[in-house]
Amino acid sequence: MEVIMVHSKINFLRDQHFDDMDPLRYMLLVSLVIVIFSFILMPGVIQAQSSSQPLVIPKLKGSIKLDGRSVESAWEQAKELSLIQQRPNFGEEPTEETDILIGYTREALYMAARCYDRYEPSVPSFKRDYALLDSDQIGLLLDTFNDNENALVFATTPAGLRTDIAISEDATGQNPLDMDWNTFWQVEVHQNKEGWFAEMRIPISSLRFDTSQSGRVVMGLSTVRILSRNNEFDIFPKTRPNWGFYSHAKPSQARDVVFKDLQPQTPLRVTPYLLGGLGQQNKLNEAETAYQRQTDPAYDAGLDIKYGLTNNFTMDLTVNTDFAQVEADNQQVNLTRFPLFFPEKRRFFLERSSTFSFGFGRPNRLFYSRRMGLFNRTQVRILGGARVVGRSGPWDIGVLNMQTAREPDLMPGNKALPSENFGVYRVQREVINENSNVGGILTHRLGLDGTYNVAYGVDGIFNLTGQQYLTAKWAQTFADKQPNKAFSMDPARVHLEWERRSYKGFNYNLRYDRAGKHYEPGVGLELRENYHRFGDRIGYGWITGENSAIQRHRINLEGEGYFRNTDGTLQSLEIGPEWEMVTNNGHYLTLETSHREEDLIAPFALSEKAKVPAGHYGFQVGEISYRMPSGWNLRTSLEFTAGEFYDGQRGTVQIAPVWNASRYLRLNGFYQYNRIRFPNRNQSFNAHIGRLRAVVTPNVEYSISTFVQYNSARGAVIGNLRFRYNPKQGNDLYIVYNERLNSDRSVTTGPRLPLSNQRTILVKYTYTFNW
Repeated sequence: MEVIMVHSKINFLRDQHFDDMDPLRYMLLVSLVIVIFSFILMPGVIQAQSSSQPLVIPKLKGSIKLDGRSVESAWEQAKELSLIQQRPNFGEEPTEETDILIGYTREALYMAARCYDRYEPSVPSFKRDYALLDSDQIGLLLDTFNDNENALVFATTPAGLRTDIAISEDATGQNPLDMDWNTFWQVEVHQNKEGWFAEMRIPISSLRFDTSQSGRVVMGLSTVRILSRNNEFDIFPKTRPNWGFYSHAKPSQARDVVFKDLQPQTPLRVTPYLLGGLGQQNKLNEAETAYQRQTDPAYDAGLDIKYGLTNNFTMDLTVNTDFAQVEADNQQVNLTRFPLFFPEKRRFFLERSSTFSFGFGRPNRLFYSRRMGLFNRTQVRILGGARVVGRSGPWDIGVLNMQTAREPDLMPGNKALPSENFGVYRVQREVINENSNVGGILTHRLGLDGTYNVAYGVDGIFNLTGQQYLTAKWAQTFADKQPNKAFSMDPARVHLEWERRSYKGFNYNLRYDRAGKHYEPGVGLELRENYHRFGDRIGYGWITGENSAIQRHRINLEGEGYFRNTDGTLQSLEIGPEWEMVTNNGHYLTLETSHREEDLIAPFALSEKAKVPAGHYGFQVGEISYRMPSGWNLRTSLEFTAGEFYDGQRGTVQIAPVWNASRYLRLNGFYQYNRIRFPNRNQSFNAHIGRLRAVVTPNVEYSISTFVQYNSARGAVIGNLRFRYNPKQGNDLYIVYNERLNSDRSVTTGPRLPLSNQRTILVKYTYTFNW
């Protein structure tokens, strides 16, 4: 029935000449949606505000020695917060007692946590920014601008490690948690037979906040304690677990608190780096008869600067940006005719990335930071750049500009990649209510050879009522060698989405997308061309009572259909039911089956010996996914996919074990096997992916990580070894060793491949000067 409904929609739209609609009218229609919900319906959609009065956080008098014990007299003046159990049994008293104390001085915000425990707390690692749920932890969330969308989290464990996180989109977006955001703060922990006790000191200079209310600063605040052994979350304020996994990290549910006479501070931090080492690479000689090893010294220097322009704006400058310490991409096997997506791993681009977000549904987006400093996954030197982010009145503003160097022999035909300038400019502001906003974005990519690509977009997210949200986005791109018609759908991208953001009860996500034939985001990512799409999901979820072994479960009907703009014919279709379940102690299970259709106008290859011919295919696939509780020191996740695959059969098995051998050693494994057979054509494809990661952390200052990967489809073994010494925030010493081996050295023509394709060893030192 769902397939009939989808085709009925397409026929209706075709009858209405949707694809031939006057482009100007289409643009006006999208704009009209934004205007209507911004102004005309404003009185009807404003959410009721919390009737709770803001808590006044006391200003502390007297000194505090940061040692975790919180015994100084200054703590007697602090505000005490009481936690309540959020899960597994919402509203119940916590199984262990916790005292939270909050206060501040002119220089810093302080939190003390007295985490009493009858058992030995779980401490699986000393690794910086370790925030997995197999560790006991205490966290403080601060919505510093009180916008109910964005927040900063400061968390620690019984080992005293520091984890800082930036949250965006009220913890509901594609990647709402930025684990790579770092700032300056301190924490100390004391442990005894009664439990563990922590003290945090967060400098005021590390926070940006709104000072428009004379004499007072209002923020959102929440705290959470996690007891990993029984998957327990204790929280302040009382917050229902209605939003799924991130229900404990939603800025919109934080309690308003007031700081009186809190003055902003604008820091200046300068971080130079020095780098040296050797690189080796085996290259074919000019006669192409043998490989010759080429050894080159590596040395470099650069500079990063962070400066608080005002109490609301921060500027980051970078000169000769380096990413030597960044871990290699996870190896993948491509079973589709579309490019693979690789997430960003470089810290400079990950920090404050949510400010520049303009997504159309994973992984398509108008801004994809891997376009900067990378070309076909090969590093391109970044000469320098700048980023400014902050708030002016109701406006959130972000500016990013980077300049890359000219790189020879990177383009097809051994042509040089020209030096390019990349720019991203983003604005957003709240409208209607605290969970609605409108905004715009402008991107450019300008080459010194005269090439260019410019894009703009406007978007709006509207909280209609309760958990009902409407999202509308419009974008256009203009590039050299394109017609560049402003009043045309050809260079345009449309995204409309209506969703109910709740796990409990009836929920849905209904979406429409369209990309024109000349839509080409030069600083973004779009996997398909010239298509329109319908989807995504309707479902119903249950959050069960305390007497049930199941914490929550949900059944969904998921589907999406892609259609060609040229004639409206089907390109791809996937539809089927899914059931997911989470138990009180953390077991996770999903069952899914789907019908898929693919219409190929051209063949695509899995390998040299296995190809899928052009034609129309319909096939069935089933998937099972299971994950053990994250609190277990030895655990694994399992995934099985089996069924038809175009005109053949497919079976995929995936396992990802984790072993926390001790707080000093953590092992992560991953293995995936893909088996594909086309018996009618006597073709087959086998692919193995293996990963092994070991992290050794003698204490919070030292860490050694190794990462080895194997990809049979590429005939490659990739190894990475990284030593880090981090005595304090902003002071780092890295020693990095990388090697790429050829696992399959045989070739059809030419000399035999060398065992080692390339290797590097680098030493990098950074030090931050604070003013």
